[in-house]
Amino acid sequence: KTPGLVGLLASAVSLMNSGPGLFPDDVSADSCADYPDRASAMEVRLQAQEDEITLLKSSLADALRRIHVHDQLLPLLKQQLIAGGQLSDSILHNSNGPMGPPMSTRLQSRPATLDKSTQTQTAMLFEDGEPDKVLLSREVQDLHLEDALPPGQPVLEEVQAKLRHDPGVEDEKEDEKHSRHEDKDPTWTSSVEETIQPTTVRSLLFHWCYIYGMFPNSLVCYCCLYVPGQSIKMFIRGRPITMYVPSNIHNYEDLKMELPSERLVLDWVYGYRGRDCRDNLFFLPTGEAVYFIACVIVLYHINKRTQRHYLKHTDCVRCLTLHPDKVRVASGQTAGMDKDGKPLQSCVHIWDSNTLVTLQQIGLGTFQRGVGSLAFSFADSGAFLSVIDDSNEHMLSVWDCTKGTKQAEIKSTNEAVFAVGFSPTDSNIIVTCGKSHVYFWTLSAGQFTKKQGIFGKYKKPKFIQCFVFGLTGDVLTGDSEGNILTWGKSAADVKTLGKGAKETFQIMRQTRAHEGSVFTLCSLQGGALLSGGGKDRKIIRWSADLAPETECEVNYTLVDEGEFLVGTTRNAILRGTFSDGFVAIVQGHVDEMWGLATHPSQNIFLTCGHDRQVCLWNTEDHSMDWCITLEEYGLCADFCPSGSVVSVGLSTGRWVVLDLLTKEVLSDSTDGNEQLSVMRYSPDGSFLAVGSHDNFIYIYSVTESGRCYSRLGKCNGHSSFITHLDWSKDGKYIMSNSGDYEILYWEIGDGCKLLRNRFESKDREWASYTCVLGFHVMGVWLEGSDGTDINALCRSHSERVVAVADDFCKVHLFQYPCPKLKAPSHKYEGHGSHVTNVRFTHNDSHLLSMGGKDTCILQWRVVRGGAGSSRERLPSASSTSTSSPEPFDTPTTSQYKISVIMLWKYFLPLQWKQRSNYDFSAVDQGVMDLKTAPARVCGRTLKNI
Repeated sequence: KTPGLVGLLASAVSLMNSGPGLFPDDVSADSCADYPDRASAMEVRLQAQEDEITLLKSSLADALRRIHVHDQLLPLLKQQLIAGGQLSDSILHNSNGPMGPPMSTRLQSRPATLDKSTQTQTAMLFEDGEPDKVLLSREVQDLHLEDALPPGQPVLEEVQAKLRHDPGVEDEKEDEKHSRHEDKDPTWTSSVEETIQPTTVRSLLFHWCYIYGMFPNSLVCYCCLYVPGQSIKMFIRGRPITMYVPSNIHNYEDLKMELPSERLVLDWVYGYRGRDCRDNLFFLPTGEAVYFIACVIVLYHINKRTQRHYLKHTDCVRCLTLHPDKVRVASGQTAGMDKDGKPLQSCVHIWDSNTLVTLQQIGLGTFQRGVGSLAFSFADSGAFLSVIDDSNEHMLSVWDCTKGTKQAEIKSTNEAVFAVGFSPTDSNIIVTCGKSHVYFWTLSAGQFTKKQGIFGKYKKPKFIQCFVFGLTGDVLTGDSEGNILTWGKSAADVKTLGKGAKETFQIMRQTRAHEGSVFTLCSLQGGALLSGGGKDRKIIRWSADLAPETECEVNYTLVDEGEFLVGTTRNAILRGTFSDGFVAIVQGHVDEMWGLATHPSQNIFLTCGHDRQVCLWNTEDHSMDWCITLEEYGLCADFCPSGSVVSVGLSTGRWVVLDLLTKEVLSDSTDGNEQLSVMRYSPDGSFLAVGSHDNFIYIYSVTESGRCYSRLGKCNGHSSFITHLDWSKDGKYIMSNSGDYEILYWEIGDGCKLLRNRFESKDREWASYTCVLGFHVMGVWLEGSDGTDINALCRSHSERVVAVADDFCKVHLFQYPCPKLKAPSHKYEGHGSHVTNVRFTHNDSHLLSMGGKDTCILQWRVVRGGAGSSRERLPSASSTSTSSPEPFDTPTTSQYKISVIMLWKYFLPLQWKQRSNYDFSAVDQGVMDLKTAPARVCGRTLKNI
């Protein structure tokens, strides 16, 4: 990171400013990238540790079920094989053991527990001699390990203890653990007490992802088990999550997930990256200002108030420069990381600003960590491009713009480099500046020669922030001491440098310019100069001999016409003149954002974040209606259905209610002392639910159109912090998610009562759907998700699509409902940081997505498919019919399928492939038919996976 940012004045002027409301009092040079923010790093580490502790607590709560799940596998598999007439071979007792003879039918009874509120797995009893009927009972039958071994072969005590938990072999910890739980039964139970027919047993379909729950050593961390007609159990980081299938879905396996006919088109970009970048605001002959934020380069027509977007970058754009022809633009990006933590390749794009066509991609994979600074040559009409990368050595390279080839490269310095530029009269002379240095480079025959600027009797500033070339060929620099230094060539001082010393670059003149740092310099026609300061918030015009002519302090004075564009460190772009002042034409947040809410009936939305600003935006004219600053930073918000007030949840447990017209605080309350994560009004506006990090949901009664609030109660039952919640359409129930991947349901009308039988909520209709965990949105989770990969989602009001904000800078659009794994989606890029929130506008015409650290808000236009692309919608809980559901059609024996997504060749030893006559081509395709596969192969494959 580098301090401050440049803007554009006149045709290409950049400035970093600060002031009350819009600008900071000062931007210290000490905030340079050389000094890592240790406090921020410690906070990140602490948060990560807290998350791990939370997950560990939830994992411990389910440890017994995971330990004993092997016992559950054996009877289930045996009953399946018996029902299919395949009980002829034995199954393996562990993943590396030998195969045994046919299994005996000796069974051992063990008590089981039926708990409707927590478990859905079926506990079944098979009676010898009666294979035609399987009963649900308080007693379940289990298999002996000896049944799977050859006659006479002993069972290792360690293995026996591991499977049967023999306290005589296990260590003290295991003894203590089992002694504590000896009265508890680990068997999973069913939520339906009824006779289970063999056809139901045969219809159990084991999905690949369920295997992880049985075998914790598997590489899969997101998985599910489907019991037809009942529920789906998915696992995230070992945590079982039960989701009940709605009654109107008669055959879950036959559901087909398709791409939604709706698509997203980027409509508008709110914000500007000015806080930690420089030289990134230019004015084009077309009347457009070109700048960037996140991964998007914006071309904003100032008079027409329209935007175009260059979207070819794959990570955050860091620098920008304009070609001498005023048409071509070069832009560089950071390298970034993919979702697996592997570094991505950075590059420089040269593109046409008229057509937005990429003309050249330079240095793909050459620049380490990213591109820090860019500059076109002038003397040869922009034939070459100089680049400074973000590696430790800050490599300086020169490239042929037409051929895309590297002409020369050299290590510049280990210190931070802020700017690079060619001499306007000689393309072989390059200047770079940064922390306590100015370097003058000469390129000859592909080799660089470096000369360092000598400060001599002048105080060496900590940072040289910017530079320009004067008409006489001198170099003028702006530094962190507020001075403009004039550099020129002079004969070498023989006394100091010794005999044979060549000419040097020394300070010819020092001019006091600003209080605080000089962030930007811009040459004007006739030799005049503009300078922009930080602490004093001034723009000063200088004559050719550096005599001050005019100065102006940046403020919010409204202007009729503007000649200057000014980029500021508060992520704003101002337009104005010296005589009339400046007005903001582009504004944005300056720190991480999380809170996003859309109005129930108007085209406006509200945002809040760590910068303590609460901003109201208009989606039609793409402007900020108002902005206020609170004492604490906001994390969540929601509009009252009346549309006159909005509630904002803060980081200290406090929440405020604001009047949209007057911005007045109507109500100020505090719940707990931890941050609030979600605010949600009931559909009729009579209740407000406040989700907190103290694990509680506080319920308030709302009167007077959202102006009066009284505590009704609180929902107590979650074991971790609240992340998301939604109200039912009748306003009587709440569905909530927590940080340990828990789904709970609450009845509000009966004193915030926890509904322990979650099966009863499977057909309930929800007014909104923002919970990331639930049957109708289960398909939005990707393979390998760890539970934190999805930050937010939002169902459209038409209930046709659901938008997802993930942790990898992408926005997804799925069909709704989306209850099956590997559902296809449209993916959209543009954010340069984790996407923290998404919301549809009241009429579903637009989708708003919010980045975290990139401080960017993207407004997407929803493009609906034509009549020819209409599709039959899947049934959802919100479209449940009143007629009784048809009976579930159970599959036949020939339809047994085990989905083997992980390649079988990595798990099945070679000798078993050779010894078996089974055709494994079906396994390679991902499906194995149990009707033709020997039991030994099935057991071996399952155990290894």
